[in-house]
Amino acid sequence: MAGVNKEKRPEERTKQFKKVNDNKNKVVVDENSAIIKIFRGFQGELDAKHDKHERLVKISRDVTIDSKRTIFLLHRHRDGSDREGNDEILNDAKDKIKEIQNIRFLAMAEELEGEDPYQFMRAISPGMQEYIEAISFYYYLKHGQLISLKEIQKDLVFSKTGEDGQNKTLTLNVPPIEYLLGLADLTGELMRLAINSVGAGNLETPYKICEFLQIVYDAFNSYGNTLKDLNRKMGTLRQSLRKVENACYTLHVRGSEIPKHMLADVFMASGDDKYAEDVE
Repeated sequence: MAGVNKEKRPEERTKQFKKVNDNKNKVVVDENSAIIKIFRGFQGELDAKHDKHERLVKISRDVTIDSKRTIFLLHRHRDGSDREGNDEILNDAKDKIKEIQNIRFLAMAEELEGEDPYQFMRAISPGMQEYIEAISFYYYLKHGQLISLKEIQKDLVFSKTGEDGQNKTLTLNVPPIEYLLGLADLTGELMRLAINSVGAGNLETPYKICEFLQIVYDAFNSYGNTLKDLNRKMGTLRQSLRKVENACYTLHVRGSEIPKHMLADVFMASGDDKYAEDVE
């Protein structure tokens, strides 16, 4: 009927209320205010730190991928057979490691220049640990020894020409805990090397690796309860050592009874069972 006011629908009233409310809550920011300028500066610093963190995560991811490929290459190495082939594998692995150092880690060192590296440790830690695992595996195959932190660190010192034409030195610091975590991962690769060596007919390598892993395990045990990450990896280290010990025991006691091509499968199965019993 004419002259009768119709009530507004609920959704229309809601839209009108929001519009009025938004107009009331709208705040005009004075960009010339000294306080606003300070907080804009904080915003810029936080954004720059976040962007740097993302770039370091990407570099670390590339280091991880390249290091894994190096480890896969090194697993083709076989002691006591095809010396020329083994030398070629080690040379290829050395080239890949140099590429990681001169491309990936140089870019990482440039990003961290003038920064506190521990602020970005969570970003670079995965790649650094994988790299330490790869280079320590290479060093063991080439020299039969454990690489030291000093030897790892000296390869991560770079010379660069600055904008002013002067040469400057960039150093990518390797914290001792990252070195230990990388070595803890090495034990898993040595366990695979020992089992694969038996499958290839090399019955001496498992005993050498077993002795080496026992020394490493005793050294890690001397630290006691330190960090959660290190304690977690101690379980993996213990499992790898147990598998190699069981393999050596089976090889010594029943080696003449089992065909060589079946030894690797027998060792892997017995190692898993023994470790499960110990955990229980």
